[in-house]
Amino acid sequence: MIEIFLISFVVGISGAVTPGPVLTFTIYKSLKEEKGYLAGFFIILGHLVLELALLIILLLGASLLFQNLIFLIILGIVGGSCLITFGVFTIRDVQNKRYEIDLDFDNQEMTNFRGNSFVGGIFYSITNPYWEFWWATAGIKIMYDLNVSLNRPFGFLLFFFGHELADFVWYVPISIGIFLGGKSLNPKIYKYVLLTCGVFMIIFGLYLSFNIVLFPPSV
Repeated sequence: MIEIFLISFVVGISGAVTPGPVLTFTIYKSLKEEKGYLAGFFIILGHLVLELALLIILLLGASLLFQNLIFLIILGIVGGSCLITFGVFTIRDVQNKRYEIDLDFDNQEMTNFRGNSFVGGIFYSITNPYWEFWWATAGIKIMYDLNVSLNRPFGFLLFFFGHELADFVWYVPISIGIFLGGKSLNPKIYKYVLLTCGVFMIIFGLYLSFNIVLFPPSV
């Protein structure tokens, strides 16, 4: 069952490294708070609580639909296409040099929630429409392929902790580094991390799309 943990971790890293509202909020809190080195931890802790609730809801709601072959084929194609699209966009942004993260912003640039880090982790996750869409398509399809369900609690926990560990591995060091005076992520390293993740998402998306069509399960 170790593959459940590893795949979940790699998929999680691919999503975590991509710039978005949670990363922006993490940078802001790390720079502005007296104990900014803890910002990343508490932000992802809030993100973790929200994702746990979402995963339980998705698995409860999809349990009956997993018995429908048409639903599984549509889910595989849509989920795979979602990953492919996100991978292509990630590579495109790297080619267009839209991957450098600017740490020089002031309070006026944070027009939404600027309070508690834990609550902010929930707020900036749930208000990101891509986050819900990804879990409802690619995320639920990956869990199906890995046979993750609430009826197999150990597998579910491996998947969940693998995914969340990826967020902590990425966000906590960034938060600490920025608090201690780091003014940018190394652009060359970050560029190749994004390219690697983009390629991985495309390959894994192709697998999700074609595997369900070429080798449909018996339901």
